[in-house]
Amino acid sequence: MLRSLEKEVKLKGILEWRREEDRRYVMSLTKENLLLPYYHEAGIIRITYFPENMHGGWDSPLSMIRGTVCGHWLSTAALLYSETKDEIIRARADEIVREIGRCQEENGGEWCFSIPEKYLLWLKKGKRTWAPQYVCHKTMAGLLDMYQLIGNRQALMIVNKAAEWFLSYTEDITDEQMRRMMWEETGGMMEFWADLYAVTGDAKHLELMRRYERKDLFELLETEQNPLVNMHANSTVPEILGAARAYEVTGEERYRRLVERYWEIAVHRSGMFVTGGQTSGEAWTPEQVHGPRLSNTNQEHCLVYNMMRLAECLFRWSGDAEYADYWERNLYNGIFAQGFYKDDKSEQFDSDVKDPKYGYVAYYLPLHAGAKKVWGSRTKDFWCCHNTLMQANASFHRALFYQDASRIVSAQYQDSDVAFIIEGKRIELQQRIDSCTGEIIRIEEVNRKVTERPRYLQVRIQITSEEAADFELAVRWPWWINGPMTVRIDGEEILVDGNCGKTDRYRMENGFVVFRRIWKENKVEVILPKRIRTWPLPEKPDTVAFLDGPVALAGLTGEERTLYYEETPEEVLVPYDERRWAEWLPGWKTEGQPVNFIFKPIYRIGYERYTTYFPVKKIKHGVVTEAEK
Repeated sequence: MLRSLEKEVKLKGILEWRREEDRRYVMSLTKENLLLPYYHEAGIIRITYFPENMHGGWDSPLSMIRGTVCGHWLSTAALLYSETKDEIIRARADEIVREIGRCQEENGGEWCFSIPEKYLLWLKKGKRTWAPQYVCHKTMAGLLDMYQLIGNRQALMIVNKAAEWFLSYTEDITDEQMRRMMWEETGGMMEFWADLYAVTGDAKHLELMRRYERKDLFELLETEQNPLVNMHANSTVPEILGAARAYEVTGEERYRRLVERYWEIAVHRSGMFVTGGQTSGEAWTPEQVHGPRLSNTNQEHCLVYNMMRLAECLFRWSGDAEYADYWERNLYNGIFAQGFYKDDKSEQFDSDVKDPKYGYVAYYLPLHAGAKKVWGSRTKDFWCCHNTLMQANASFHRALFYQDASRIVSAQYQDSDVAFIIEGKRIELQQRIDSCTGEIIRIEEVNRKVTERPRYLQVRIQITSEEAADFELAVRWPWWINGPMTVRIDGEEILVDGNCGKTDRYRMENGFVVFRRIWKENKVEVILPKRIRTWPLPEKPDTVAFLDGPVALAGLTGEERTLYYEETPEEVLVPYDERRWAEWLPGWKTEGQPVNFIFKPIYRIGYERYTTYFPVKKIKHGVVTEAEK
C-alpha cells in the first residue's frame, strides 16, 4: 500500500494560489458566527438581534442543519495548519474547540452539537427531519481532525464524550429502525467511527462503526444488481468511504470488495460526463445514458470532492494510475471549475467593469446547452458545497506524491515540492510545469524555438540529495497522452512507448513509468504530447464534447449548434488568442462553421453562457450545404 507524503509537500503555482484563496475565505468567517448555533443550543446566549454578518441560508438560525459549517471549518483549519503551520489559524481553531467544549458542559457533558437532541429523537421515532446525524458527523469529524492534524487533545476528549451519547442512542435501535434512519442523510458517520477507533482502539467505537453500516446498500452491492441508478449520489459516497476506512482499520476484505464494487458501478458501468463528474439532480444516471440527463443540476460539487477522496483511497491501495487520472480530471473540471472563480482583469480592456467578478462556489456544474453557472455568496447561502469548497482547496497536498519502500510516485503533474527519506537519506524533489515561454523584454532562445502554443505538457523535476541514494522514481502515463512520452534524465533522452512493459532503462507498472537508478543531483524532464479529443455521449456517439488533455472545453454559445467536419470532429477547433505577454493561453475557436465561436476550458468560465456537448456531422469538400444546415 502506498503512503501519501502529504506532510512533506509544499504547494506551488495554481494549487498554492487556490489554497491561499481558501485560507482568506476561511479566516473571513468569524468565530462568533461559526459558534452562534452552538451557543444558542447550549443556552449561553439568547438571540434578540441580527449579529453582524450573521450566516444565512443553510447555516441560518432557522435552518435544521445549522452549525454544519463550523465542523467543516475545523477540518479545513486543521488541513491548512498541517501544511502551512499558520499559527493564526491554529489559535482561532483552538479557541473554537474550547468553546464547543464549554457548550458540551452546558449541555450536560455529552451533547456538543449545534442542533437540539430532539432532532435525533424525532429521527428515531420516524418523524421526518433534515439530516441531523449529518450535522453531528461534521462537528465530530472537525474535532477529530483537530486532534489528528494539530494535536488538540481537548478535541479528542469532546469526541469521546459525544461517542457515549451515540452509544446510548443506538443501543436499542432495531435493525429495521436503523435501515430507515439511514434513508435520511447521515454524512460519513461510519467513516468517522472507524477513524475514531483507529485513534482509540476502543471496542465501543468499533461497535458504532458496525452499527452505522448502510446495510441495504451494502447488501445490494454484494449482488449483481446496480443499486445506484436514480439514487442520491452524495449520500452513498460517504457511506462507501466508511467501508473503505473500515477495511483500513480492520483488514476485513469484505469492506474492500464493497468499495471496489461501488467504483465499478459508479464509474465504469455508469460512465462519466466529459468533465469526469456524474449525476443530474444529485442522482446517478442510468448506465451509459447521459444525454437525457444534461441539465442545470449536473455534477454537485460535494460529489466531486467525495469521489476524488474515494479515488485517492483506491490509488493508495492499488497504485493504479486509473485513480490518479480520475483525480486529475475532476480537479480541473470540478474543483477548479466550481470554486474560487476570479475574472482576469486583463480581459476587461473593453469593459466598464472596474473590479474582477468573483465566484465562491457553484453548487452544480450545468452541462446543458446555454448553461450558466450559479455562484453562491460568501455567507448568505452556505450550501453543503461551501463546506466542501473549503476542505477540497485545503487538501491538495494529500494526493500529489506517494512512497512505497524505495519508490517515489509523482501522481499528479502540478507545481510542488516534496521531501522524503530513503534508507535514512533525506531527498528533496522539486516539480514544475515548464511554461515554455521566456521574458518578452529579453532576447531568449525559448521565444524563438517555441513559436506556437505547445501541444504537449512539459514537466521539470529536480532531485537533490546530500548522499547518493538508490530508489525508483515513478511518473504517471496519463490516459490523455497522445504518443510516446519523452523523458530526459541529465540530458539522456529516453523515448517511452506505453506498449512496452520493460526495457533496460525503465518499466511500465500500473500506468506509471518507473526509473531506477542512483540519484544525487539530477534533472528530469518529462514531455507529454496531447491533443484535442472528443468525448461522445455514450448512447449518442454523434454528439460530442471536447477535451484538451484532461481539461474539458466548452463553447461560448447560448444554444446547441451542429458542428461540421471533413475527417475527424477534432479538426473543427483551432488555437485562438493563444498568447498574452509571456503566457500561453488555453483558448480555442471553431473553424469552417456557418458561424464560428470561441471555446474555453470549463474551469475558466465564470459568468458567460456556454454549451458543452455538440452534434457533429461529416461533410464533403469542406462545404456545408443548405440541406445539411
